[in-house]
Amino acid sequence: YHLAGPTRAPGETEATIRTEALRFVLLLLSLGGLVSVADAQAGPRRERARLPLEVIPDTLAICRLPADAPVPAWAAAPGPFLTISRTAGELSITVMQRVVPADARCERDYRAIRVRGTLPPDLIGILLSIAEPLADAGLSIFAISTYDTDYVLVKARDLAAALEALRGAGHDIEAGPTAP
Repeated sequence: YHLAGPTRAPGETEATIRTEALRFVLLLLSLGGLVSVADAQAGPRRERARLPLEVIPDTLAICRLPADAPVPAWAAAPGPFLTISRTAGELSITVMQRVVPADARCERDYRAIRVRGTLPPDLIGILLSIAEPLADAGLSIFAISTYDTDYVLVKARDLAAALEALRGAGHDIEAGPTAP
């Protein structure tokens, strides 16, 4: 079909072109409809995973230290939540806010939402299934993955909106004792 081209086949009228164009559009609709180029290139969409989630009761802080800094004593003590990452550019520590000194360089007042259970490392789209509804709700996240599971941190002031967005996406949320 050459719907917009300047040339016509011999004997082809404007009405014939419109009729053929209409047949072509009807054919496309019967085969699943018209799609954008981006959607066609993306291929079939996966259904978003619906996950069992849990709100961690502690308020957390995300701290940044120089890359060569030793792990501070306040971060080395055992506790219910601690993650330490060192790269060439920084030492990043996420820990219960109550143990962090007031003068530490930190982003404070975060709450963690954890995927309940152990996740095989070859699963696809787990973090996306949490991050996408939160992004759609206009909420920023800080993601942490461990060997067994994933955590998504949101500001404490945004926790209720985050839980609403996640429930709306079909996730099952078990709230901790201090979560909404």
